[in-house]
Amino acid sequence: MRFGIAGAGFSGAVIGRELAEAGHDVVIFETRDHIAGNCHTERDPQTGVMIHRYGPHIFHTDDERVWEYVNRFGVMMPYNHRVRTTVGGQTYLLPVNLLTINQIFGTAMRPDEARAFIAEQADSSIEDPQNFEEQALKFMGRTLYDAFFHGYTRKQWGLPPTEIPASVLKRLPLRFSYEDSYFNHPHQAIPRDGYTEIVAGIIDHPRIEVRLSTPYTEADRGDFDHSIWTGQLDAWFGHELGHLRYRTLDFEEIRAKGDYLGCSVMNFGDVDVPYTRIAEHKHFAPWEEHEDTVCFREYSRLAEDGDIPYYPIRMTNDKTVLTRYADAARRETGVTFVGRLGTYRYLDMDVTIGEALTAADGILEAIREGRDIPSLFVDA
Repeated sequence: MRFGIAGAGFSGAVIGRELAEAGHDVVIFETRDHIAGNCHTERDPQTGVMIHRYGPHIFHTDDERVWEYVNRFGVMMPYNHRVRTTVGGQTYLLPVNLLTINQIFGTAMRPDEARAFIAEQADSSIEDPQNFEEQALKFMGRTLYDAFFHGYTRKQWGLPPTEIPASVLKRLPLRFSYEDSYFNHPHQAIPRDGYTEIVAGIIDHPRIEVRLSTPYTEADRGDFDHSIWTGQLDAWFGHELGHLRYRTLDFEEIRAKGDYLGCSVMNFGDVDVPYTRIAEHKHFAPWEEHEDTVCFREYSRLAEDGDIPYYPIRMTNDKTVLTRYADAARRETGVTFVGRLGTYRYLDMDVTIGEALTAADGILEAIREGRDIPSLFVDA
């Protein structure tokens, strides 16, 4: 069979590779002038620093199949991600852990003492939280919420936390230990040569053709037996059922001698600071040495036409529109929707790769059994 794939990010690359290895012909269309989507990395010509062009990407997973897969195509260097936050003129550890709690309350509590103390701080009068703010107050009380969650959340989502669903804060985001690793997966790494080289390795196959700066149009679909769509779900349907909303990011470059932050990521929780965080990219490759540095401030806002979509908003109205598109997608033939844009979900890289492998398995199984290829392998 001959497959047309929209998008040269991880979803399109992984599915394309699996189909090509099974003997099928694949053409990958990419609207941008580079591969790897929002994971794209490149060397800064002035400093030599490996830049994560669309914001920091840290690979972390407990999926052994995914871990083995990425290691086929590049050298994964161990990397333990640590984040700091500046609030009220002070710097703290994130995620909020025992040191953070002791810092902000001016105490020296042990884990059991801190648990009991936070339980006393929590607002027990909130029985059924109706929004993000109430959920947070029920979990941790006013002091920690105001310091670390209110301002950052408001800036990230562009909404008062009272208008964000309680489900966004699914569990107590506190640690009652001094562990400050941001992630807790057994495999945490960053590619030595960048994510773009990983994706380049994946699509390096004689049955795969890549067309950069070339959108996958409706006119192209007739040239293929089946389409893989990793673009925006509503775009496939011409937005006829409404627009799915996203947050996007604007980046402001900072260049300096030596170190600027002294860490890879510094969040800024004060609501009157307009940016959400600064990332210093040379710290994502601690195995390298660079005299100069390059950083980027991040500003979050609602995506407009022509913007790069980063985070699906998925508020109540967005989920209503999503349900319409998901129903339409299930009825669609000749196409499979995958990836964070194709299913309107925020996905980490390992989940994206894992779902792409699962989708490829399902596509190949359907071909072997002579069945129609499903349009969705996950619930959008």
